[in-house]
Amino acid sequence: MSTSQEKQGSCLCGAIQLSIILDDNSVAACHCGMCRQWAGGPTLMVHSAHPVRITAGTPRLFSSSDWAERAFCEQCGTHLYYRLKQGGFESVSVGVLEGDDWDFNLQVYVDSRPGFYCFANKTKEMTGAEVEAMFS
Repeated sequence: MSTSQEKQGSCLCGAIQLSIILDDNSVAACHCGMCRQWAGGPTLMVHSAHPVRITAGTPRLFSSSDWAERAFCEQCGTHLYYRLKQGGFESVSVGVLEGDDWDFNLQVYVDSRPGFYCFANKTKEMTGAEVEAMFS
């Protein structure tokens, strides 16, 4: 994807449907403890260039910290998206989106990544301090 592209997605049961606009096809893995607890492993996300648009259903929101919230389907439990409460950043779980034309190219919170897994892909890697500095 070289220009903005709209992608559609849904939760596992189809109760929640969404649409996002992406500037590219980049996928990032987050290894922070909160994401690993939420997803049972690293969270694979795409950054939405604009706010996520819910086209059907109403996701449940969970305030996971003072600065962020996570959305999920109350019916099937699918993890939908993560966003900063102050705005300016939303990421969507890549698994809920249609298509497989993704480029896995970034890992964040690599200093929190446990030793029992690793990815073979060569990616840019950022520590938790680097990520937090980028948003402060």
